[in-house]
Amino acid sequence: MKTWLKAGIAAAFAFATPGVALADKTKVTVYTALENDQLKPFKAAIETAVPEADVVWVRDSTGVITARFLAEKDNPRADMVVGLAASSLLMFEKAGLLETYKPAGVDKLKDVFRDNAEPYTWTGMDAFLGAVCFNTAEAGGLAAPKSWKDLLQPGFKGKIVMPHPASSGTGYLLVAGWLQSMGEEAGWAFMDGLHDNIAAYLHSGSAPCVQAARGEQLVGLALDMRGASEKTKGAPIEVIFPTEGVGWEMEATAVVKGTKNLEISKKIADWVATEDANKLFAKTYAVVAYPGADNPPANYPAGADKAMIKNDLGWMADNRERVLAEWSKRYESKAAPKK
Repeated sequence: MKTWLKAGIAAAFAFATPGVALADKTKVTVYTALENDQLKPFKAAIETAVPEADVVWVRDSTGVITARFLAEKDNPRADMVVGLAASSLLMFEKAGLLETYKPAGVDKLKDVFRDNAEPYTWTGMDAFLGAVCFNTAEAGGLAAPKSWKDLLQPGFKGKIVMPHPASSGTGYLLVAGWLQSMGEEAGWAFMDGLHDNIAAYLHSGSAPCVQAARGEQLVGLALDMRGASEKTKGAPIEVIFPTEGVGWEMEATAVVKGTKNLEISKKIADWVATEDANKLFAKTYAVVAYPGADNPPANYPAGADKAMIKNDLGWMADNRERVLAEWSKRYESKAAPKK
């Protein structure tokens, strides 16, 4: 091969990945429930901070990724989990599937976003809350709900959608929030009444608010940030944190026990705890782990910190299977078909 051609090929490879040749990059398989539009910027940011990494996403909803990871427990396929509900990671921790690792700089994060039980295995990234998206243009004289119990009124019959808790982390945090804040007996009684007014349980944490924004439904119980986003786009919706408080979860990161790419995975975990990473998280979540990095978007409802119930993530992890089994027995009849 002529010298000029060799030089041209070498230059092309150097331009494609500054500082690290393509052959020197290591594929890191990362399981995630991040939204699809987050994957490209997260990959770019991680690979800039850890240039030897080639991030390969395996993405699905929280419930699907959680079930898949547990099914693979005897032969893990992932190197890391990034952007999955902390309650899922607590299940993995309990099963001994996570590497013990405390990222550099993690002590700077807000206390609630740190694994406070030994051994240290996971680090929080951001929090997501349940919210009510109410279409004011379709209300037909119905007042916007102020409390969860307002949604039990006959006027809401067949006009409410919410996420399926086995498929969606947002769906599960709503259910777990009601059971924890109301008590189990009252929580199930509330959901029995709510079920009468439900049109369908959707397999997405954001889809219920999208349907409300479009006027396809009057009320969508959904992810807080989706509500703000749809309102900013011009949808005639009100985004509400009910007075009793709302359930919430956090996305978190962990290194998988037994990964062959341990050192690179640890470097990515270190990046998750940085201020720069949290500023990226703050583009899609109003509450993040790094103090001072919170950046609520336009039309985000005030009072998120006060609205967040006293949430026991350990309870959410320990009771997930029991709660989902009971929920399915009672309400599966209105689950939307899976696509």
